[in-house]
Amino acid sequence: MATNPLAPAWLVEPADANALAPTVWPATAKRGQDGALTVGGVSARELADRFGTPLYVVDEADVRARAARVLAVFRDAFTPIGADVKVYYAGKAFLSTAVAGWVADEGMNIDVCSGGELAVALAAGVDASRLGFHGNNKSQAEIERGVSVGIGAIVIDSEQEIGRVADAARRFGVVQPVRLRVNSGVHAHTHEFLATSHEDQKFGVPLDQVETLVAAIRAEESLVFRGLHCHIGSQILSADGFAESATRLLAVHARLLQSGEVPELNLGGGFGIAYTSADEPAVLTEIAERIAAAVASECARLAIGVPAVAFEPGRYIIGPAGLTIYTVGTTKPVAVTVEDVADGAATTATRLYVSVDGGMSDNVRTALYGAEYSARIASRASSASPALVRVAGKHCESGDIVVDAEYLPADVAPGDLLAVPATGAYCWSLSSNYNYLPRPAVVAVRDGSAMVIVRGESEDDLLAHDVGVTGHDRDARPAGSVEAGVQAG
Repeated sequence: MATNPLAPAWLVEPADANALAPTVWPATAKRGQDGALTVGGVSARELADRFGTPLYVVDEADVRARAARVLAVFRDAFTPIGADVKVYYAGKAFLSTAVAGWVADEGMNIDVCSGGELAVALAAGVDASRLGFHGNNKSQAEIERGVSVGIGAIVIDSEQEIGRVADAARRFGVVQPVRLRVNSGVHAHTHEFLATSHEDQKFGVPLDQVETLVAAIRAEESLVFRGLHCHIGSQILSADGFAESATRLLAVHARLLQSGEVPELNLGGGFGIAYTSADEPAVLTEIAERIAAAVASECARLAIGVPAVAFEPGRYIIGPAGLTIYTVGTTKPVAVTVEDVADGAATTATRLYVSVDGGMSDNVRTALYGAEYSARIASRASSASPALVRVAGKHCESGDIVVDAEYLPADVAPGDLLAVPATGAYCWSLSSNYNYLPRPAVVAVRDGSAMVIVRGESEDDLLAHDVGVTGHDRDARPAGSVEAGVQAG
């Protein structure tokens, strides 16, 4: 069969449109004897029957195994060069009390970047000393809450934050450990909106301001400087950027050592994963070893000791362990005229639109970043030939696309369950109620059991926020919010 001319160049028509690429799906994902997808020993059909769709599903065993493996990989790479290692789970990827508990059990610290994420980590029982607090515009209430509960480190993102954190620490009678976020100037090979260490963006401070700002931090008796922090971007598929960023930071690190201690160097996260069978991220072991070699080489050249290092992976741990299950509502073949660039001849090709019961409210990444995803029929296997499809959502937006291009069996039909893998990161976290769709539940699966870890919303939940319906207090700020006052952890 000739390749559909509407297919992107990277998308190869599969010999079997039921096959699950192992680099994309959760570790326990497979097809049962009846052809239905199972994950964590639970079938997609059972999950849909019990919890409805759309539904986020997270493989607990896979999350735990990935967390433990990441920690082991970085320790194995850095211990030989004499460096202690801390690994923080980046909670912004997806955070719930269950997930916080899993990664903490496996030895990871947790990075939070809002009062809400801090509240979740504390509610999970994670010791505040194991938390780091990011953010380019942390409110005074968030700073005070972090200081008051004994947070392990606050990442200072601007000159103004030095005084704010110092004042809060003085009021609570503590000495607060802080890091300084720095733009290393390294441009990660990723989407423009995801590259966070080039100069023209909101995070961190330029390298040429670091020494002045660190002097200001050290002048505050209520602060203790722990080291520099840098995050060069997200969904990075090679080690080159991390190695170069470490080299640039260590040059400043060495100068800072001339006037005081600099015990740590935090190199951030952003390690990429496979979203499609065409993605080839570098092996994490190779990335860790490459960064360790760069750190060891530069420290030797500068004649300084190797500092403790820290990393902050999120997507790498939770992304591949998650998938989303949808129900197909309609299918619609659309004929598209395609013009041959070489001879100008026009042909007609067909793309099958497969519309599901979710969309950009549960996965906005395709619309926001042009992200690519995979998909498979989850309720059955099929012997039908592959057909090029576009999985669309139900929102009133032409850009509401879940999977831009994929090959599915041509007999995909209304009522089928569709599974989209690698949705553990930044899907629930970025979800919304656009068009007044309730957010889906998140279910954890393990060893044949399924458990709700985040309750799905109902229309009643949405209406409960509308004071025209409830007649409740019209104060726009919830009484339990961090902004309503500093709360004890």
